[in-house]
Amino acid sequence: METTRVLLVDDHVLFRKGLASLISGRPGFEVVGEAGNGLEAQERARETKPDVILMDIHMPGCSGLEAVGAIKREMPNVGIIMLTVSEDEDDLFAAIKNGAQGYLLKNLNPDDLFKMIETVRKGEAGLSPAMMARILDEFRKPTRSTEEPESVREELTPRELEVLQLVAQGASNREIAEALVISENTVKIHLRSILAKLHLQNRIQAATYALREGLVNRPPETT
Repeated sequence: METTRVLLVDDHVLFRKGLASLISGRPGFEVVGEAGNGLEAQERARETKPDVILMDIHMPGCSGLEAVGAIKREMPNVGIIMLTVSEDEDDLFAAIKNGAQGYLLKNLNPDDLFKMIETVRKGEAGLSPAMMARILDEFRKPTRSTEEPESVREELTPRELEVLQLVAQGASNREIAEALVISENTVKIHLRSILAKLHLQNRIQAATYALREGLVNRPPETT
């Protein structure tokens, strides 16, 4: 089994060490480094080349939000999960805008944490149901007026639009492959093309953009 390499970034040493112990004791996972702020995170990421980074948001010197953008520009393939006590919606949307693929609250249970790490390792979105609900609520707000969506429709292929529709509905790569009767590898190829054409960094940004700009149907209201 391939080992998932994890970098931990948090200024609270006791929490970071406890998380390191938890992850190191799980088969298939390895903690390759630790950092106490955003600047150290960038240095450790260059040194260790992790698959996934677990990063706190509010840290002294250089925050996690600042570090996410810098790391993703340099290492676009690394998955970054914001692990925080903050339920602030501004933090959530800023993290996604800067390139984070996951946003989890620190009170989640260990099994959910490992599941989310594996999900992000695959290039998919790592969000708790509560965080996803907040994003869906944001999607339902009125969209801004722009002529850009039409030009994007012309650029994306019909198959890419189908993939984007399913991404916006929260489908995994496997679910998309089954729905469209294609391989998961083909789904990944379509996703890379979509992100390149829309100039976005991950599937959460793609789903957000698509729903905001009316490229796909909005999710139904929940009661």
